[in-house]
Amino acid sequence: MDHEYFMGQALALAREAAASGDVPVGCVIVREGKIVGQGRNRREERGDATAHAEVEAIRDACACLGSWRLHRCTLYVTLEPCPMCAGAIVNARVDEVRYGVRDEKAGCCGSVLNLFEERFNHRPRIYQGPLERECGEVLQEFFQNLREI
Repeated sequence: MDHEYFMGQALALAREAAASGDVPVGCVIVREGKIVGQGRNRREERGDATAHAEVEAIRDACACLGSWRLHRCTLYVTLEPCPMCAGAIVNARVDEVRYGVRDEKAGCCGSVLNLFEERFNHRPRIYQGPLERECGEVLQEFFQNLREI
């Protein structure tokens, strides 16, 4: 599987989020080499605290596949999932998570805690990368621009 390609697709969605004024987080879900779900952060756009990239991508993948079970899927996201998104990943039965950069304030794949190590009935495999530098740069640029306003 071309992990850089799929993280690049998530990064493009993160840039769309930034262009619309949302924190730049993008996500794609892949099964058998094909993107079956995608999402980007839309919290500001929708005024909805749950409009995270991962939740949107999970909803999209479930609709595409006709099932809430996302077995044999890999989720690529530019920022380490928060508690809500990590819980949604567990509930959707996603097999593997690849994230771009750590989130030291809210990350639940090892930064603050690792929700996937808890005694839930499903434990996705997690990997950091690829494109960590690029994912970090888009976030850094977004917050730097906010401070300048």
